[in-house]
Amino acid sequence: MRTGLFDVPPSVLACGAVSEAELLDRLRAGDEEAFATIVRAHHTSLCRLARSFVGSGAVAEEVVQDTWLAVVRGVDRFEGRSSLRTWLFHILVNRARTTASRERRTESGPDPDADRFDGVGVWSAPPVPWSELADDRLAAEQVVALARELLETLPEAQRQVVVLRDVEGLSASEVTELLGISDGNQRVLLHRGRARLRAGLEGKLGTR
Repeated sequence: MRTGLFDVPPSVLACGAVSEAELLDRLRAGDEEAFATIVRAHHTSLCRLARSFVGSGAVAEEVVQDTWLAVVRGVDRFEGRSSLRTWLFHILVNRARTTASRERRTESGPDPDADRFDGVGVWSAPPVPWSELADDRLAAEQVVALARELLETLPEAQRQVVVLRDVEGLSASEVTELLGISDGNQRVLLHRGRARLRAGLEGKLGTR
């Protein structure tokens, strides 16, 4: 069981008894329904991940559409060395980075959570366990909605790692490979992203 901040299960193929391998075989053969099944299962996750790279939902949707086009064109070259989901993420990340480089947002100002970490990115003090406090103030779904809003405010690198780890449920090793970062960098980005989200939630809930 995952215990990420959003506690949202990863997408699964809504295909009944049809296996991923069979869906891919059908897609290679030009089966439109197989393609539609894969899109239904993964489109939302791809949009969410794309949004962590680019500046607007509209641009994120364009990146995802470009990803689906690349999938159709490149499915014959997919050798199954990773899961279909991971392959889709790899394609999207490459395209999202290209798009983001054209609309790079500048980030400035001090880190509001710097006092929560030591010099190497380790907690200087643990975050307040906001989840117990939230139960008395907001319904669980409201907290999740608020967390998703706050997610949009994270610096790009932190947002990408948090989305992949806590929303999509990828492992640390999968994230480091997908984003091309070190394990140490992944840990620091995840800690800092979670800290900003927790601080935002604490502020909204009126607690520290």
